[in-house]
Amino acid sequence: MDATTAPHHIPPEMPQYGETYHVFELMQNMLEQLLIHQPKDPIPFMIKHLQQDNDNVPKIVILGPPASGKTTIVSLWMKKTESFGFLMTQDVVGRSISSRAFKVFYHHEVSEKLSSALLVSLIQERLKEEDCVRRGWILDGIPETREQALMIQTLGITPRHVIVLSAPDTVLIERNLGKRIDPQTREIYHTTFDWPSESEIQNRLIVPGDISEMETARKLLEYHRNIIRILPAYLKILKVINADQPCVDVFYQALTYVQTSHRSNAPFTPRVLLCGPVGSGKSLQAALLAQKYSLVNVHCGQLLKEAVADESKFGELIKPYFQKEMAVPDSIIMKVLSHRLSQQDSIQKGWVLHGFPRDVDQAHMLNSLGFQPNRVFFLNVPLDSVIERLTLRRIDPVTGERYHLMYKPPPTVEIQARLLQNPRDAEEQVRLKTELFYRSCSELEGLYAHAIALNADQDPYTVFEHIESGIVNPLPKKVP
Repeated sequence: MDATTAPHHIPPEMPQYGETYHVFELMQNMLEQLLIHQPKDPIPFMIKHLQQDNDNVPKIVILGPPASGKTTIVSLWMKKTESFGFLMTQDVVGRSISSRAFKVFYHHEVSEKLSSALLVSLIQERLKEEDCVRRGWILDGIPETREQALMIQTLGITPRHVIVLSAPDTVLIERNLGKRIDPQTREIYHTTFDWPSESEIQNRLIVPGDISEMETARKLLEYHRNIIRILPAYLKILKVINADQPCVDVFYQALTYVQTSHRSNAPFTPRVLLCGPVGSGKSLQAALLAQKYSLVNVHCGQLLKEAVADESKFGELIKPYFQKEMAVPDSIIMKVLSHRLSQQDSIQKGWVLHGFPRDVDQAHMLNSLGFQPNRVFFLNVPLDSVIERLTLRRIDPVTGERYHLMYKPPPTVEIQARLLQNPRDAEEQVRLKTELFYRSCSELEGLYAHAIALNADQDPYTVFEHIESGIVNPLPKKVP
């Protein structure tokens, strides 16, 4: 037991997360329960299931070889449970249940003396109790065999997350050999990594009876034989974590995994909003998303220009403002946007919107018309990088070719001599627009509580990978 298994180190506070489940997941979960339990009268069963309101409670299995730190992770979870907003079964802190069941749950060494049928029946009995149903549960080191895994599944005990701790056998044997137990408190210490400072405790520590190198090697061999047959039962919900690192790091990785929800099978139409200052790459990211996922690319500024060019009824309203180089009123912009987002392709395929809203009032207007985005990304770029990206842009008035003096310089001196800069790319204009965006940014972030902030000052395809991940995976919900 090195730093990865020391039970006395408590990590700092962590953010709290939960997950709002879609109606699809609710119905899917209810159907699963009906298939598992097959009640004679399904209506009262479904009503009781809905009243329990436990579709989002943690259901976790932690597996790993001897001395990998499973019980330490559980212990940290128990001590931090209120901070996380997760509530686990409280057996490790002395909940009043039968001593036999207590040992089965948290001292799996005893289970070697029990038949799999008896062990699984005890698990089933315990998980039916109110606190497990209402708060969730963790199974520490169970199932130990494929037989147990299949029996547990047959009874409808289905974890949402399975964590497997892994470390080299040499490390695990070294940890085990250094274990010492306080016979009075049953606290576990280690001669190298977690030695008590009080001499009184030091003097009464004893060596556990089953930690010899031969005994540990035997248990490791048995574990390796069994684990390869257990894992196929949990492949889609499995996370392997390297346990040969500090326990706090192992704990954070386990917690992060449990905070995530697995990708839903529910039909999903992306409605993506990209926010960011000028030069943050919104147009490029929108084009990449539209290309890969067949989304409708809705660029607010471009929509207004197209309306004027098409001489539509909206164009007639917009044209005077363009001629006078004045800002188009929000009411007109909303009419144009509403018309585009209400078209059949936007409804069926989904959309990616950029260039609007630029402040919280515009965002409220968008929401009031029923066009709430379900994915929001803030593309953050430092002012210096924005200036570098925009103020060095040039255009060739002869060919219309666009250049950048740093990233795409003109091929000849003759071309460079005739290049022009768009007045909008002047440094004063860029500074003003960037400062205006970041002035409204905090209010927008407050409105879009689930938004993902990204560092857009990097390779655009790296940024796209982050955006793509945020679209295809469920988002965590911060709990106040």
